[in-house]
Amino acid sequence: MNLKKLILASTTALAFTFGAASHAQTSLANCVATPITTFDGNIVDAALATPELSVLVDAILAAGLQDALASAENITVYAPTNDAFAKIPADITAAILADVDVLTTVLTYHVSPGAQDPRVFVPAVRRDTLSGQSVYFFRYGGWARVNNAAVNCAGIQTDNGLVWLIESVLLPQF
Repeated sequence: MNLKKLILASTTALAFTFGAASHAQTSLANCVATPITTFDGNIVDAALATPELSVLVDAILAAGLQDALASAENITVYAPTNDAFAKIPADITAAILADVDVLTTVLTYHVSPGAQDPRVFVPAVRRDTLSGQSVYFFRYGGWARVNNAAVNCAGIQTDNGLVWLIESVLLPQF
């Protein structure tokens, strides 16, 4: 009798798993089909024009990276939103912002050379960043992810690269 219950429970769990996976695949397919928006200007201009990126813009200015990001060619920026920064305890955020070297490492960890579309990588892949470390792209829970941060489906193509809004700040190894 216990074996029958175990088999029934396992079958039910598998059915829910496959149903959830099917829904996640549909959601991801819709995400991949979302067109990339074109912005007339560079990556810094796009960030300045996006209210959800005001904390990131402040960090870029504090690190003095605005000219480098505006003039770099063919880069991809994984842009944490203001909500992403709010997830970090205030004292840690303050410490990062107070140290230009640490801030620069954190910010350049969010930039990869080349045009990267994290929505299309299957299986998981590793990509280098300008900090000298790597990020990983994979799919989980119906979302494309960079490291473990969910990627917004709507990318932004600028004059000098791509911008993808992400839900978490990526923290490199120190």
